[in-house]
Formats: sequence, C-alpha cells, structure tokens
Amino acid sequence: MATIEPKELKDGTTSYRLTVELGYAPDGSRIRKRKTVNAKDFGKKELGKRELNAELDRFKNEVNNGEYRDIEKMSFAAFVEQWKKRYLVDKEEKTQQNYSHIVNKRITPFFGKADMEKIKSFHIMDFIAKLKGDGLSANSIVKYYRVLKSIFHWAKEWKVVKENPMEGVPKPKETDYDADVYSEEEVAYLFDALQNEKPMFRVLILLAVTTGLRRGELLGLEWKHIHLDKSFIDVRQSIPMFKDHQPVIKEPKTKNSIRKVSINAFVVPELDKYFLQARKDKLQVGDKWQGGDRFFLFANKYGMPYYPKTLSDMWRDFIKKNPGIKYIRFHDLRHTSATLLINKGVHAKTISSRLGHSNIKTTMNIYGHAMQSADVAAAEAFDTLFEVKQDQQQKA
Repeated sequence: MATIEPKELKDGTTSYRLTVELGYAPDGSRIRKRKTVNAKDFGKKELGKRELNAELDRFKNEVNNGEYRDIEKMSFAAFVEQWKKRYLVDKEEKTQQNYSHIVNKRITPFFGKADMEKIKSFHIMDFIAKLKGDGLSANSIVKYYRVLKSIFHWAKEWKVVKENPMEGVPKPKETDYDADVYSEEEVAYLFDALQNEKPMFRVLILLAVTTGLRRGELLGLEWKHIHLDKSFIDVRQSIPMFKDHQPVIKEPKTKNSIRKVSINAFVVPELDKYFLQARKDKLQVGDKWQGGDRFFLFANKYGMPYYPKTLSDMWRDFIKKNPGIKYIRFHDLRHTSATLLINKGVHAKTISSRLGHSNIKTTMNIYGHAMQSADVAAAEAFDTLFEVKQDQQQKA
C-alpha cells in the first residue's frame, strides 16, 4: 500500500509525504519507507494528481528495487560514500587519493554517525577549532575546509540537506609558503658534492636544479625524450602517483606543461654517460626487464620507475650524508631553479615557459617577491655608478 499526505507550508507552497508500506517486522512493528516531495522544487505552489501519482510510482519502484535510501536520516558517513561514487570518481587519481585520505583520516571519524540534516555551521567550526588544537598548519586546515565545502555543496544539490552549513563557516586564513632556496654559492657546493654520487642520482639533481622540472615530470622522462644532439628535453608526461603498485602515467599538470626545455652544456655529457650505463644495465637484466617498451631515466634496475616519494627520500638521505648542505624540500629545487634565473635577469615569460606554468601570472604570483628583490638589486647597481661619478667629480 502507498499513500500521499499533503501539508501546507508557511510560504504558501505544499509538501507531500509519500509512504510505502512494506509489511511488518518480526516484532510486529510496521515497515515503512517515506519520502518528502516539495512542490516548490518543481517551481509550483502545489502538484497535480498526475504529477503526484508519477512521483509515487517512481518512489515505489525505487523502494522495490532496493535503490531508495532514506536521505532524511542519512548519516554523514553514508553520504560521503555516495559523494565518492557520484562526484569524486570523476576526478583525477591524485585528487581522489588526496580527498579520500583527508576524509578518512579526520572528517569521517568526527562527523561519521551524525545525521546530515543535523550538522550545523557551529559543528563544523568546532571541527576546525579541533584541527587547530591538534596543531595542523593553516594550509592543512584549508584543505579540510575545501573538502567539507565540496561534500555539503553536493548534499544540498542532491537535496539531502535543505541548508548548506558551510555557508555560515568563514574560510580559514591561508599562509603563503615561503620557499627555501639555494644561492649560487650553495648550488655550486651542491654540484661539487654530487660528484661522489652514482650517475642516476647525480643526473636527477642536476636536472631538477637546471631545468626546474616537477618531481612527477622527472619520473615521467624516458630516454626517447632526451635529445642530446640538440640539447633539449621533451616534457610529454608525468608520473604523479602509483595505483595498485603500477605507475599512473598521464599528461603533465597543465597544457603549457607539455614543452621543450633546453639543457645546460655541462649536463649533456653527464646524461650521455648515464645513458651508456643505463643501457648496459638493461641488457644485463635481460628477461627480468619490467619496463616493457618504456625506458625511464629514473627507475630501478628492472625498468620500473621509482615511486614519487622515493625521490624525496633519496634527496633526504643525500643531505644527511652532507651536513654542509642545508636541507630544503625536493620541490624547492624547482624554486631554486626559478630564483637563480630571476637573479640572472631572465625575462619572466621565459621562466614561465621553462617551468610549464599555465600563464605568466602564475609565475608572477609565485615568484613576485624574488622578482622584486632582483629589481631592488638592479636599482642598487646604479648607486655604484653614481658613487664612482661623484668620486671623479670630487677629485677633479
């Protein structure tokens, strides 16, 4: 049996409670499934008999086919699973991985059992306060805020909640990351220390500093992308992550990230030497080769590219062996590359193209401070000229 119960709302529109009877439970209580339909969702004050019967038939089919979920009592944890299946599944693998980690680590343990409709703005503000109390950085807290914003945006779009509680929550302040970079003298010291390292690691760091390639782009390099005769690298792909122990090979971060990057004259012989060694190692492996038709620069002896984290671990181990070199993140080698070019007076457009930024505005936003410092240094260069001129006039 199925019934429709109308109810006039304060705004003059009508809502309808649809009820489908499914018999009795072992304890004698009735089993019912209910759903509320609002006429204003159809742009009307009330629904006609034909429209109501169509909604009721649709509801009965959902219940009978096991497709209906009582969204009016849906828990946060249950909704998140729907959000993953309906929204997150269409995002890139790396985004799926990051968002799922954020949800599973702190968000679901905090909100999991709560009914979606009962979560209010102050509950979310309490959660953000807890993150601060747990010592999370400002930028990490913003990531949690963004994920919650996405979850409740779709909860309202899909009519699971009437109001979006995130609309009453102010966005936490972000702090600009002040990248730590090497000076020219520190880079010279670094390159000197690399002479004691194996060819693979030496080439990895040389390319990271001199080309500014992202970590995933370095991992995506195959020998067919290295053009030693013309001294450039063809950046065509990236390995940002692994899935099921296999590398996820995709196009780089942005359209402009597909690019040709010139390589320094002193790096060419290092690459040539490393290629001869890599080819020799591949022949020795023989049938145990796991790289297929691909021949990656930065891979284990069987041809499988390293995990992204492995490159960072190699870098950290190198720094530990060389206490005279200060530690910076592996990604900061990219920032070092850009900063050195800025200090040499290279045009921002050239730096932007070399780094594979989507546009020059991105470069200016990231390295604006470094460019301003270089501009100040350029202005100070004129001070020296005027001082020399004044000395000459005084002597005359």
